[in-house]
Amino acid sequence: MKKRTPWRRGSAMSGGNTRKERAGSYRGFQLLPVHLYVLTHLKKAGVDYAKMMGKMSGLPLELITDAIEDLLEIGLIERDPGSAVKRSRARFKKAFEVHKHHTYYRLSREGELFVRSIDRRWVEGYFNTLLPNGWKIARSLAESRDLKEAGRKVSIDGETLEELRVLRFVTEKGRKTEFFKRLWEFLGV
Repeated sequence: MKKRTPWRRGSAMSGGNTRKERAGSYRGFQLLPVHLYVLTHLKKAGVDYAKMMGKMSGLPLELITDAIEDLLEIGLIERDPGSAVKRSRARFKKAFEVHKHHTYYRLSREGELFVRSIDRRWVEGYFNTLLPNGWKIARSLAESRDLKEAGRKVSIDGETLEELRVLRFVTEKGRKTEFFKRLWEFLGV
């Protein structure tokens, strides 16, 4: 059986308004940064496939496919039907029309509404649920060249540094990852 650590189940399973739930959760499921990346990537791209999401973010394909399975399960994304994709729908494609050789995904209607509801306040709350003082740390990291420079703006202890590595926001050498840079860019904060 395949081992998966997709999302953390929260306490709110209301299925109601996501605004009333804890930041970073969707109908009781705690969204991890990789889930948020896939959602924002699909918002920007229109439709795309797992391998390309992995290539652009620098994340392992298995991590992306696990996140896609999770998002399919909770209804935020869906498989894109058809045998070809036009550039008007797949905005990251260079060719005018591409025949599908992969499984393409897109945001579901529910996913579009959820991603559209993500604003600065939601993102601040999200990063603060990931890390203590998470918003300030993430913003400092985004505005800095590397972790060392960000550490001059905000205090980053050893435990937080390890968590930043686990979240794949920084490398072992303290550089920002491509994943973090893309996530931050796609969130538009």
